Amino acid sequence: MKKFRVTVDGTVYEVEVEELGGEVAARPVQQEQSKPATPASVAKPMVAPPGKKEERPAAKPAAPATAGGYRVTAPLPGVVVAVKISVGQQVVAGQTLLVLEAMKMENEIQAAQGGMVKEILVSQGASVNSGDVMVVIG
Repeated sequence: MKKFRVTVDGTVYEVEVEELGGEVAARPVQQEQSKPATPASVAKPMVAPPGKKEERPAAKPAAPATAGGYRVTAPLPGVVVAVKISVGQQVVAGQTLLVLEAMKMENEIQAAQGGMVKEILVSQGASVNSGDVMVVIG
C-alpha cells in the first residue's frame, strides 16, 4: 500500500492505494469479507493540529483585470471549436464567448463580467494552453 495526500476543492485527504505488480501470470484474487467502503473509510480529511491554521491554495481570478479591461484565459489546455463573439460586440456576464474542447469534452467559456469585446486572440481550431489569453473585454 502507498499513501498519498490529495487536495480536492481545497480539502486535503490522505488516501491509501494498493500497487499492483506487472505480473503476467494469472492468479485468483481472494476477496476480503469486509464491510462496504464508506466515504469516511475511503478518504479521511486531514485536520490541522490545534493552534495551526489550515493552509488553502489561493483562488485564481476567473478574469484577470488589465488596464484596458479584463482578459479571459484558457482554464485548461484544449482546442477552440467555436468562437461565439466578434470584436466590438457588447457582452454580458455569463454569456458564452467560445467553446473549448479539452479531454474530449466541450467547455463553454463565459464572460465573468459585461463589456465590449476589444480583442479575440484565438480562432476556431487554435490550440491553447492553460492560462493563455483568448479574449480581451473592456
